[in-house]
Amino acid sequence: MNEVKKYAYQCKAKKAVEILNDRRFDAHFADNADEAREIVKGLMPAGSEIAVGGSVTLQETGIMELIKSGDYKFIDRFNVSSWEEELHKYRLGYLSDIFVTSSNAVTMDGKLVNMDCTGNRVGAIGFGPKKVIVVIGVNKLVENVEEGIKRAKEIAPMNSRRINHKNPCDQTMTCENCTGTNRICNIISIIDGCYKFPGRISVVVVAEELGY
Repeated sequence: MNEVKKYAYQCKAKKAVEILNDRRFDAHFADNADEAREIVKGLMPAGSEIAVGGSVTLQETGIMELIKSGDYKFIDRFNVSSWEEELHKYRLGYLSDIFVTSSNAVTMDGKLVNMDCTGNRVGAIGFGPKKVIVVIGVNKLVENVEEGIKRAKEIAPMNSRRINHKNPCDQTMTCENCTGTNRICNIISIIDGCYKFPGRISVVVVAEELGY
C-alpha cells in the first residue's frame, strides 16, 4: 500500500478508536489484519461459547478460522440441515459468551450502523451475548448515521448475492426496493454509545480496507 495512503488510514482509524472509547465502547486500533486477529484472540478466553454474524471481514482477517480452531465452543450457524435449525442456532447466539461480527458502518461520532435481513446480528449486538466484538476496516468509517445507512444500502446487493438470497438487486447491484421474503434490508440498528454496559462491545478498527 502507498505509504501516504496507509498513514491516512492509520490516522482515521486511531481517531475513530478515540471517539469510540469516549462513548464507552472498548475500542482498539489494529494496523493490519494480523494485528486485528491477535487483538480478537486476546478478547476471547479459551473455552468461550462463541456465535458469529455473517461477515466477509472475519474471513479476510482469519478470525473465522481462529474461532473454528477447536479452542472455543463454536455455535455453527453455517452447517445446518434446515431453516428451523439455523433459526435455533441464531437464538442460541443470544445466550453465547461472545458474539463476533463486523459492522456495515461506524460513524466518526461513535455510532454503529447495521442493516439485517433476519435481525439476528443486529439483535445480538444490541443485547444478549455477554460480550460483542466488532471488527471493521477503515472503508466502513463514515461521517454520520445518514451516511452509514446509505453505505449499508449500497453494499446490500453484494451481500445478497454473496449469501445467494436471489433478490432482484443480486443481478443489478442496485437497490430495487424489493418486498420478498429474502429482502436483505429489513432491520436497521443504530448503537448510540455503550453507556448501559460500558465495554461490553469491543470495536477493533483496522487501518486497512476489509469486507464489503
